[in-house]
Amino acid sequence: MLERYGHGGDLRTAAEAFGRPEGQFLDFSSNMNPLGPPAVVGELLQTAAADIVRYPDPAVRELRCRLARKYGISAECILVGNGAAELIDLAVRELRPTVTGVARPSFSEYEEAVRKAGGALYDIPLQAGQQFALGEAEAFEALERCDALFLGHPNNPTGRMIESALLERLADAGKPLIVDEAFMDFVPDEAERSLLRRAAAAEHVLVVRSMTKFYAIPGIRLGFVVGHPRRIRRLAALQVPWSVNYLAQRIGASVLDDADFERRSHEWLEAEKPRLLEGLQGLGLIAFESDVNFILLAFPEEWGMDVQEAQRRMGRQGILIRDASLFPGLDGRYARVAVRGREDNERLLAGLAHMLEELRAERGVRDGAGR
Repeated sequence: MLERYGHGGDLRTAAEAFGRPEGQFLDFSSNMNPLGPPAVVGELLQTAAADIVRYPDPAVRELRCRLARKYGISAECILVGNGAAELIDLAVRELRPTVTGVARPSFSEYEEAVRKAGGALYDIPLQAGQQFALGEAEAFEALERCDALFLGHPNNPTGRMIESALLERLADAGKPLIVDEAFMDFVPDEAERSLLRRAAAAEHVLVVRSMTKFYAIPGIRLGFVVGHPRRIRRLAALQVPWSVNYLAQRIGASVLDDADFERRSHEWLEAEKPRLLEGLQGLGLIAFESDVNFILLAFPEEWGMDVQEAQRRMGRQGILIRDASLFPGLDGRYARVAVRGREDNERLLAGLAHMLEELRAERGVRDGAGR
């Protein structure tokens, strides 16, 4: 299994599995912005080496102030952490809900955090037949049965956002609501779709954000959570000291000023996502609409293929895809692929076409299967 440690982008495991250097893989298993990191990251790394003799600011003040200016909220409403995963864990530990409703399929860290805190899970199923949209009736039934809701907005792995009016009504209900907006930077109308400002004013709402996806800096681990100042102080009291290192703080503060990078990233995604989606569907794959920089797909039943076999066949070509069956709520036919640059996306489509031809030759799959 390529996701030996539960996540995509594990190039070392791929190298061990397929016998080629880590740098020779085309990685569609992790959802990083292919335009990143911004140029300022490389410039900073060349000049900041002498500064690692310093302790990092334990309150992460510069980055919090820059985030506050960017999003129009108070710095007191922001806690910076060692990636979104740390903040998800902190949120559940602080809230300590007995029963948490989770819309599935979803990022597995939600469930792991709830279980580690001794809580129970209530499943809110997202259906392929409804394009994995969160249903209003199911969401409000969960509200009645649960102490808290944990929702991806946009969802990972489906890439779908929650309808704005529904999300506002869920926030109005007054029960604890944790919203994971790790991929919200990829959404052009982010300001209208995000719940950040609502979270800053309402003590029962928390919004978790990642800085590693959009800026392509997963190696430094950086995220932040927005909430009412009283809630943020309680979260901070649970956080391990020195959680965010010096370089992460400097890099995070620097990338926020790069408006040109943000513009180019949105233009890239607007051009490449529909093109890749059309190409996947043209091969006969069941590929779902997405609001962000990755696409969930399923192999048609008549192909007789599961995702792990597809990973092996694609891995031998030097192309990595994500096993989406590891997301609770999906079966072995599901995979997830990132949207990359034009040339890389064409290589993915060519690799999948080659895999299908192999499959037809080996198993006698009738010509045109899956169309």
